[in-house]
Amino acid sequence: MDDYDLLVVGSANADLVTAVERRPGAGETVLGSDLAVHPGGKGANQAVAAGRLGARTALLARVGDDAYGRLLLESQRSAGVDTVGVLVGGAPTGVALITVDPSGDNSIVVAPGANSRLTPGDVRAAGSLFEAARVVSTQLEIPLETVAEVVRVLPAGTRLVLNPSPPAPLPEEVLGACDPLVVNEHEARVILRGAGAEVPAEPEDWARRLLALGPKSVVVTLGGDGALVAGPDGTARVPSVEVDAVDTTGAGDAFTAALGWRLGAGDDLETSARYAAKVGALAVTRAGAQVSYPSGEEVAALDVASDETGGPVSRGGAR
Repeated sequence: MDDYDLLVVGSANADLVTAVERRPGAGETVLGSDLAVHPGGKGANQAVAAGRLGARTALLARVGDDAYGRLLLESQRSAGVDTVGVLVGGAPTGVALITVDPSGDNSIVVAPGANSRLTPGDVRAAGSLFEAARVVSTQLEIPLETVAEVVRVLPAGTRLVLNPSPPAPLPEEVLGACDPLVVNEHEARVILRGAGAEVPAEPEDWARRLLALGPKSVVVTLGGDGALVAGPDGTARVPSVEVDAVDTTGAGDAFTAALGWRLGAGDDLETSARYAAKVGALAVTRAGAQVSYPSGEEVAALDVASDETGGPVSRGGAR
């Protein structure tokens, strides 16, 4: 039996968050709220989200030998994540500077720090983690050459989930391994343009163009409009769950983690995306990234409430 439902390979950051009435323009200073420090980073976020849902999860990442690194390790362990693959040292822990406006939307600047030192050699050295995982999930807050090495060491039968964030043109070997490629509207446009492809108007057409680049399947997240899944058998829309959004930070990571876990458990792509949409929606109802992620019991309670009311209980979603 596999030791892990999900192996996450990616970034681990300290999120420095302040709320603002509006985002500053060029050369402008605005006042924000008191600074809040939360464990974050797309890789660490996904691992915590999966762990809280009940998935057997491991994280391959790099943090600094500093207070932020210790904060991140404690958050992983509290969520039940195996941190044997978290390497310590080589550079300060990565930091994300986040502003959140009154609508809950955020703007993020990342100083990669130790994340940029996660190397292809680190991936090769972690071969036992890959052999023990049903699904591997990764992102682009680590070097692209490291992501490419993840593809090369991926065992036969292990599924790769890639969220190309921050977006960048992807080599054919990476695109061809994705099952699925998980993108929002901005990421879809960057990848299509990077491949020299025309960007059509409708999400269904984005998905078809992306599939033509090589992924085995594609998921497009559409925020309050839900998500779109696409594969060899066609496309399908997944509705959002209506919630009152407080902070969208990390919601896409929660969606991707839940998606990867359910795929590894044997659910089909559409069913997995429906579950992930619920997880992403619950995540935006609380401030912060990892601290906002729901437990499996909370997701189940949302299903019960939806059944009792005949529909979604509360507009929101993951991008």
